[in-house]
Amino acid sequence: MARDFGATSTTEDVLSGVSLAGRRVLVTGVSAGLGVETARALAAHGAHVVGAARDLDKARRATEQVRADAARGGGALELVALDLADLASVRACADALMARALPFDLVIANAGVMATPFGHTKDGFETQFGTNHLGHFVLVNRIAGLMRSGARLVNLASAGHRFADVDLDDPNFERTPYEPFVAYGRSKTANILFAVAFDARHRARGVRATAVHPGGIMTELVRHMGAGEIEAMMAQINERATAEGKPAFQFKTIPQGAATSVWAGVVADADAVGGHYCEDCRVSAVVPDDSTSGLMDGGVRAYAVDPARAEALWAESEELVGERFG
Repeated sequence: MARDFGATSTTEDVLSGVSLAGRRVLVTGVSAGLGVETARALAAHGAHVVGAARDLDKARRATEQVRADAARGGGALELVALDLADLASVRACADALMARALPFDLVIANAGVMATPFGHTKDGFETQFGTNHLGHFVLVNRIAGLMRSGARLVNLASAGHRFADVDLDDPNFERTPYEPFVAYGRSKTANILFAVAFDARHRARGVRATAVHPGGIMTELVRHMGAGEIEAMMAQINERATAEGKPAFQFKTIPQGAATSVWAGVVADADAVGGHYCEDCRVSAVVPDDSTSGLMDGGVRAYAVDPARAEALWAESEELVGERFG
């Protein structure tokens, strides 16, 4: 019988009694926060984790505990270079993995940025859309052949997808006034839609994809926000919660935040999570686009799991990066 997990479950709760010996996992963004904890938990339970990071020196320092836990649990960690804001780096990373021809049982697209000042990736894409979505879009599609039957893709999304749907007519804010959280929302909606489209393409061969919201966690992701901005956002969320008779919002710990990624990747039923959005270690309900529910009320906007929207984003993404994927 499946165990019941929730918002306070940790990676160790989710993986209790689970052996991942013989499994190979790719995790992006292993230089801080959720990426490090995700890699640690999986390696501690026997998985061979390939951790990707832009700054390998920083990643080596950040993953000392990962290596120690891996040694005790029979797993392993290796690091590879990956700058998601530079498609030349993305393609080089993918090519190196393909050349080794070692299969993966799980790919966790964890890395990302949030609420950055207006800027562009090396290839000229708006920073958040280019890094969070297009970088992973190219990486995952280029190594899709290494994902064997039974493998899963887990895309780190966010409740922030509620800030905005993707804008396929102006993805780089060339005509739209730039708002950091609108751009973040677009990129997180794209992460969900990518999972929907990838799942549709690969489920027939036994490869499934899902998107997850880790919850509100204080990590390096908030580095572009000032302390006053964070406090103001929390005050607004809690004011609404009080008015609705709900408890005040509480940040998750990093092990609690990484739990849903691990749960969706190796514990949950593949058919249950495939093509869906998950939070708090369960599949989320779909919320109508015109819902007045708050950011922290749970659920996924209908536009973020719309198959037609997912296909349109896939086609636009191929045009932007100049590559076709099956």
